[in-house]
Amino acid sequence: MSKPKVWFICTQSHRKLVFTDEHWEQLCAEFDVTTNDSGRNLTTEQVSEGCRGYWGIITGWGAPPLTAEVFENDPDLQIIAHSAGSVKSMLSADIVSRYLVPRNIVTFSGNGAIAFNVAESTIGLLLMTARHWIHFNNHYHQTGQWRPPDVNANVQGLLGSTVGVVSASAVGRQVIRLLQPWDLQIICYDPYVSAEQMQQLGAEKVELNELFERSDHVTVHAPVTAETEKMIGAEQLALLRDGATLVNTSRGWVIDHDALLAECRKGRLFVCLDVTTPEPLPADSPFRELDNVYITSHTSGAGYYGYFKIGEQVLEALRACRDGKPVQGAVDYSRYDVLA
Repeated sequence: MSKPKVWFICTQSHRKLVFTDEHWEQLCAEFDVTTNDSGRNLTTEQVSEGCRGYWGIITGWGAPPLTAEVFENDPDLQIIAHSAGSVKSMLSADIVSRYLVPRNIVTFSGNGAIAFNVAESTIGLLLMTARHWIHFNNHYHQTGQWRPPDVNANVQGLLGSTVGVVSASAVGRQVIRLLQPWDLQIICYDPYVSAEQMQQLGAEKVELNELFERSDHVTVHAPVTAETEKMIGAEQLALLRDGATLVNTSRGWVIDHDALLAECRKGRLFVCLDVTTPEPLPADSPFRELDNVYITSHTSGAGYYGYFKIGEQVLEALRACRDGKPVQGAVDYSRYDVLA
């Protein structure tokens, strides 16, 4: 029996980023893999011209949009395995409805693997921001004084606190999971998750304003959709208690930056932005001048564990599709409009 033909259209540097040698060797042993040895990302035209006869295509960061020509030229295509996060820049809603759904083509996304890294970072950023570690570090390095006189070390950390999670997304669910052993209360806003489902996740379902009113710490994990643009604005931020912590590792677009800046200037909140709008912030951005705003340069998704999990899950997805089994991590086309 011949092996299914798979085209790895990513660069070799991307392969080394997401595949361990072991998983890559297993992939090549079980599938007839063609690699991209050009040293650069392929264009849409190159993919559409070269895709004929492939059962699967592995895409990743830098992959071009897949147009109608790809699917017209490759009637054998059964799975697109995206060895990265969101697939929306690569697959339009029109392509999904015209080709993927009618032909039952599976699309796997590595979002779930990246969620491990982002969730781990989130816990660290919550602790760092709540306990003002950057203040203490910077003050000591810059002045030689043991503690800054204007920063209180006696704070509300995670233990004994109420943590508000905005969105039970893949990352949000991992954050909730990681927080389970802690002695704290978890509340979550997500209009697409029922109260019963939320309870099963280990959190209490609340409305957005209630979350900001009750939380000591808020962490944002909402996807980028038309509904979520500036969903967190002046009204929600004003509800946060003095000394509260706000961490955003989703996308800058979810928070109204003008409202956030106005609230941060009051000095009563401590905010960590792993993501911003625009990104990076311009050199003259007022956020860069505020001691109570930490900026971590969109690094929360990086890390060996989650990146190598992507390659492992791509291999598992291809195996499941080949064997006629459900693909874990498959994109739910019925919810495509609300996916990140």
